[in-house]
Amino acid sequence: MTQKTFILEPDNRSNLVATFRLAQRAPMVLQKQSHAEENFPDTFVHNGKEAEDYGAIERLLFSCLQSGDDKSASCFIEQLAGRFDTLDEKVTGLKGLFEEATAEDHSSLEQYLRRYDLLLSKNPVNLPILKRRIALLRSLSRPVEAISSLVNLLDAVPTDAEAWCELADLYQSQGMNSQAAFCLEEALLIVPNAWNVLALLGEILYSSAFSSDSEGSCQLLERSIQYFCRSVELCTDYLRGFYGLVLATSLLGENRRLRGYSQDHPPPRKTNTSTSVAHNIDPLAAFARNKLDEIVRRRSSEHKLWEFDQSELIAAKELLDRLDSSNK
Repeated sequence: MTQKTFILEPDNRSNLVATFRLAQRAPMVLQKQSHAEENFPDTFVHNGKEAEDYGAIERLLFSCLQSGDDKSASCFIEQLAGRFDTLDEKVTGLKGLFEEATAEDHSSLEQYLRRYDLLLSKNPVNLPILKRRIALLRSLSRPVEAISSLVNLLDAVPTDAEAWCELADLYQSQGMNSQAAFCLEEALLIVPNAWNVLALLGEILYSSAFSSDSEGSCQLLERSIQYFCRSVELCTDYLRGFYGLVLATSLLGENRRLRGYSQDHPPPRKTNTSTSVAHNIDPLAAFARNKLDEIVRRRSSEHKLWEFDQSELIAAKELLDRLDSSNK
């Protein structure tokens, strides 16, 4: 699908720097292949695990496309087509990805969409082409059609966690937060320990709190906090998870103060979970802020950690500065 097809690899730490570094290895791999076809790609052979080798080649292909090395990307596709079949579903999907990435204009993309429709008329269950078609619909700013296609795909393959996450992102882009939350909950049934998906669900619930009444807002924030807590429990240095936890606990604490609640007089009991959040909101907020500050300081001082998303680091710094200013 789109770049979000990597959403279930929460700690791959991929960004532009890592992408370009990986793409720089492409010419070397291709050069070695030209000298030793039988060992291709010998750089990635690990005890004969061919599936892993070609997974690595796929990642190289994606990196080449992202970095603009279309020539190397085309060579990788040719090699994969030669080793498998030009009509192989996965190879066909990769070819489609390459053509989309190198398309010169809008009409070319529309042409590829018609080609996908033709391929699907012959084989309606071609999942790589189905996903490429959905990604292309989104690129063409046709989210309603993309959502409809994804719903149909998930009716056929309800265990595709990536598709649930993609559908959630599409729903959220249309302001349909409750539908997006449902999709992420479905994804978590399949991958319950994906800490980035847990944090994404926390973010959606946090955003939804702003459009709810006072009572509903507090309930949504409490649920949001629960997902953020689980996220950072699974990944103890997940900046985005702690960032969300700081936001949600700060807002819930402010809401409680405005409604006249305090640490000694929490809101009326509704459920065991909400009571636990209510009683521990202040120490939890302090813990989250301290941990976020620790992560920011460490990543700012250690050059080897600069490959993390710098925009997230900047946003975290700004949040901490803002909270410090409001407390003065």
